Amino acid sequence: MTRGRWCGWSPWGPRAARIGAAMLVLMLESAAVVRAMAFSPGETIAAAARRVVKVYGAGGVRGLEAYQSGVLVSPAGHVVTVMSTVLDAEAIDCVLDDGRRYQATLRGIDPQRELALLEIEGEELPAFVIDEAAPLAVGSRIFALSNLFGVAVGDERVSVQQGVIAAFVPLAARRGAYEAPFQGDVYILDCTTNNPGSPGGALVDRQGRLVGILGKELRSATSGVWLNYALPAAEVATSYRQMAAGETIAPPPADAATAFDPLVLGVVLVPDLLDKTPPFVESVNAGSAAARAGLVPDDLLVAVSGRAVASRAAVRQALALVPEGDPVRVTVVRRGALVDCDLGPRPAGGRR
Repeated sequence: MTRGRWCGWSPWGPRAARIGAAMLVLMLESAAVVRAMAFSPGETIAAAARRVVKVYGAGGVRGLEAYQSGVLVSPAGHVVTVMSTVLDAEAIDCVLDDGRRYQATLRGIDPQRELALLEIEGEELPAFVIDEAAPLAVGSRIFALSNLFGVAVGDERVSVQQGVIAAFVPLAARRGAYEAPFQGDVYILDCTTNNPGSPGGALVDRQGRLVGILGKELRSATSGVWLNYALPAAEVATSYRQMAAGETIAPPPADAATAFDPLVLGVVLVPDLLDKTPPFVESVNAGSAAARAGLVPDDLLVAVSGRAVASRAAVRQALALVPEGDPVRVTVVRRGALVDCDLGPRPAGGRR
């Protein structure tokens, strides 16, 4: 062998190749992290705030504020906001982040999701792209931007709150005798957005993407506490497409909250002796779906198909919202422990 001549083989060759490949992977992953962190929180907030609109209309009396928020979803001037009494006005004003004021036209309403579409005559306006990606995971950090309490006027920036996604659950909400028609999944937020001016505001992730629209001022139908929630971007996107196309969106069916008698499933609940008597099982009919599922007397129902229940009426309404043929799954408290029971497909009938 000639001195100093490489013969083309080395015991370190494969190892070096593996190390090089690992380093390449690390470099690519680092580049992805850098891209994700390209904007500081301040830059993310500033970019999102330019796409949030201050909406002014009817109101001005106690309990009926004359302002709320909206989000720009088209450079041509489409604004999605919540459906409310603020829009019941001859003149609806929209004020952008830079102070420009436009008179808006009500283009459409969505009574199912309680959203509305406004249109202003603008060009090349900063607008969100509605992302229909999978919902954010519980624990994800978010920013909520809105004209909270109407403190931002003119070119003043809207308020921003930082929080996390606390839960992703079906909405069961009301305000007084009014019950929210939307029963789909919403984000429950670990920040206080249930205040005048917040409805219609933007929920964005750490990269500034629109992931939801802040909901109306509502209380939980089961606990009575005020809810801080947002409608997911996927629902907003569907609603926006329908309203922009001029489609008529039918209100929820009148029987959406009709009660379904649990006796059809073989469950006899303790009678209502007081308002909101807890839904304890008094007895279970032999051979019924409830008996086959293992329900027993003294079980306390706390959830029906993912919806929290705290009374007989809540159980009946939750059962009515389960589509015919879908499985009825209940969660009960039994001797201090949570127990899940599957009662099988929901039968037809049973509505009252």
